[in-house]
Amino acid sequence: MRRVLILTTLLILMSNVGWAHDPIFGIGPHVLFKKGIETAIEIDHSRATEKQEFIPALQLTYGITGNWSAGIEIPYAFKERYAASSQGFTDINIFTKYRFWRRDSLGLQESAAVILKIKTDSGSTTDTPALRTGTTDGIVGLAYGYEGRTWYRWASLRYRYNGTNDAGLQRGNKILLDLVAGVRTNLTSYTEADTVWLLELNGEFSDTTNLNGYNIANTGGRQWFLSPGIFWTKRNFAIKAAVQIPIATSLNGNQNQDDYRAKLVFEWHP
Repeated sequence: MRRVLILTTLLILMSNVGWAHDPIFGIGPHVLFKKGIETAIEIDHSRATEKQEFIPALQLTYGITGNWSAGIEIPYAFKERYAASSQGFTDINIFTKYRFWRRDSLGLQESAAVILKIKTDSGSTTDTPALRTGTTDGIVGLAYGYEGRTWYRWASLRYRYNGTNDAGLQRGNKILLDLVAGVRTNLTSYTEADTVWLLELNGEFSDTTNLNGYNIANTGGRQWFLSPGIFWTKRNFAIKAAVQIPIATSLNGNQNQDDYRAKLVFEWHP
């Protein structure tokens, strides 16, 4: 019995270090350990009809407690739209995540967390297309994670509320739904490189944009994406990569449709 308890404890400790995975386009319940620091470089690229964006960002996260993390994201954008281009710092994001439930068993951890993210109105206004929305927006959500030695499952639901700018324009609010599965095909020890393959189903449900109380045509609608990805780790370093492919689109009126979105993330825990 004592050996079983010792083994269980070791597996739980390993889960805090080596099993701390989150989805790539979705969001998971993982938080840092107390006083832990995570540094990440995240690169987002998207292409749609007559529009593309390339946005690298520096992300810093700090573990306030063993169940509560907070951080800041500083993005720099390169944008092209209808032959016009711009580049510069765009709106800074601040975020926090609180894990309110966790259950550990032999080789398995389940947990759930609440998420809050604020997009500040801090980007540059000197270029066209604009790098600043002129609004402060908020995202609140719930995330659940099931992390085993072989199989992973995540689910998250988020609501994004967009503010109104000085011209009376409010971009449509959004509901974001993510269902994710992951598998580790080769079981490894903590000191070895580790690979988890991911497949995400991401849904976006957007309200119409409003200008001074009037709905704007050709805004809002629904989109579903299928997103294959990979999560590779080596001790305290990780690389995440995925491509988001539209599989079902129902947008209102005549709108640019996404060709694809891609994300590449480098994470490091000192």
